[in-house]
Amino acid sequence: MTAPLANDSFLRACLRQPTDHTPVWLMRQAGRYLPEYCATRARAGSFMGLATNPAFATEVTLQPLERYALDAAILFSDILTVPDAMGLGLSFAAGEGPRFAHPVRDEAAVMKLEVPDMAKLQYVFDAVSSIRKALNGRVPLIGFSGSPWTLACYMVEGAGSDDYRLVKSMLYSRPDLMLRILALNADTVAAYLNAQIEAGAQAVMVFDSWGGVLADGAFQQFSLAYTQRVLKQLKREHDGQRIPHIVFTKGGGLWLEDMLGGESAPDVLGVDWTVNLAQARRRVDDRVALQGNLDPNVLFAPPAAIETEVKRVLDSFGTPRRADGGYGGHVFNLGHGISQYTPPEHVQVLVDTVHAHSRRLRAQA
Repeated sequence: MTAPLANDSFLRACLRQPTDHTPVWLMRQAGRYLPEYCATRARAGSFMGLATNPAFATEVTLQPLERYALDAAILFSDILTVPDAMGLGLSFAAGEGPRFAHPVRDEAAVMKLEVPDMAKLQYVFDAVSSIRKALNGRVPLIGFSGSPWTLACYMVEGAGSDDYRLVKSMLYSRPDLMLRILALNADTVAAYLNAQIEAGAQAVMVFDSWGGVLADGAFQQFSLAYTQRVLKQLKREHDGQRIPHIVFTKGGGLWLEDMLGGESAPDVLGVDWTVNLAQARRRVDDRVALQGNLDPNVLFAPPAAIETEVKRVLDSFGTPRRADGGYGGHVFNLGHGISQYTPPEHVQVLVDTVHAHSRRLRAQA
């Protein structure tokens, strides 16, 4: 049995229910900006040594919660565990980022792909269960995966990319191959997230990190359609509890209306810092909650400037209470992952300001 939640503000905001403050968590909140994370990673010996060991993954997931009054924890893992389970040979070279030994660049390689046995990812599910137990009801736990398109980018390029030349070449010259990769990825991601839910994740998030590099039209066909294929297969409840679904497309602000998606609509749309929250809220008409969207580089400014920018984001969304008696949901976050060079004390300023200012906004409403 798991402990009841002491702080469910994150889940309530995701479902557009009343909260006494705007909940906050940060993408990459467990990471290299924290000295304790770096110490644990050194003990683990490598990034994958950290990510594949449930005890280490639990330790680093909880580290930011010991420092800050965050309203959610997120599983410590990597989006590339999925293609690694497909046999592509993931490695992390120092200073180079992730790399695959066997990128998928021709028809033969595409035809070899299949949905992997979820047993190959058992270490992730064990970490979810371990983290949920260690949290002991403090805050909810978020599980996650990369989107089908974002995973395909890494699978075809073999690593990160500046121009996406190889994956876009396949997209335009052999769309049949690209669509096969995306369909397999979507079904794998759905199974992977459902297994995280069964292991204890209380919300799940799809990171469409590279959706914004696509042209209009291509985004809808090659990214959004397959994110929606994932959402249609996801569990919406587990153990009698509603499981919110979050989708974040970096650079996707142009397509918010498209992402509402009918029966496959997520509960929350994440937006990056290029999006005006007030306008985004009007565009989606509070049919979904919004997550975001402070520019991560604000955290390099002095504390007074951080406070100003945090308040500006909260003021832009406005009070969650609607004139018609309903509620809109807002989860405060960065517009992308926190930088490894961020001063930890600046994160404290952000979290404290979110909580204090959002309470003031509610009191004034």
